[in-house]
Amino acid sequence: MRFSQLILCTLFLANSAASRQHAAHHSLLFNQMPIQSSEVQESSSNDLPLSTREHWMRIASSANHAISPCPFAPFGTAIVNHTLSFSDPTHLGELICLGVNDNGHSGNPTLHGEMVGIGNCTSILTDPEGLYKLSASETKEAWRSFSLYTTAEPCPMCAGAIAWAGMQEVVYGTSIEKLIDLGWSQIEIGSQEVFERAGRQGRKTEVIGDVLGHEMDKWFEWQFMRGECPEGCERRGEKCLPKGHS
Repeated sequence: MRFSQLILCTLFLANSAASRQHAAHHSLLFNQMPIQSSEVQESSSNDLPLSTREHWMRIASSANHAISPCPFAPFGTAIVNHTLSFSDPTHLGELICLGVNDNGHSGNPTLHGEMVGIGNCTSILTDPEGLYKLSASETKEAWRSFSLYTTAEPCPMCAGAIAWAGMQEVVYGTSIEKLIDLGWSQIEIGSQEVFERAGRQGRKTEVIGDVLGHEMDKWFEWQFMRGECPEGCERRGEKCLPKGHS
């Protein structure tokens, strides 16, 4: 197991424990409640409180801290099951897994935060010794109940993968347009367009943008625009490094 994956696993377990304080039966969710139909989910997905959206966006952002307090590519992801949330808005939902951008460390250009999250969730859901023990067919069906939170809008590659998974919704902080304004290289196709074109599959992923947008924007401002370093970091030339880093 890579060191970054080990730290992410630790953070995942800590956040899962925190989430379980708000719901008593997370570990049995798939056995207790059948996956809702897409009609029910789509009619309910805007009913969740903003505080719930913000909670999970901050969890997605905190995944980056497992790698560094000043990550250069702070694209963090949290994949959440809101099945119980739609029937009880006070229920935060269940964290399935986290993901962070790993292409800089691995050399694999496809390992954006969302793609890493999808891979991590697949491993967790199908682990025969794990919490869910789902078969491959059950896992494919489970994706339809999930919401993906990401610090920045998914690129076309990630949006395509999310569409193929049939996820219920994507919630993001910083938009692709804002990333471009801040100097980040991006393919200029918004996630909404990808999901609309993928709608012929019979299911359209809903997009909810600009959740904590101003807060997430700050994570992407220092790399090319010489904005302020994240909290706990200080500028050393072109880089932001942890304070006290020699």
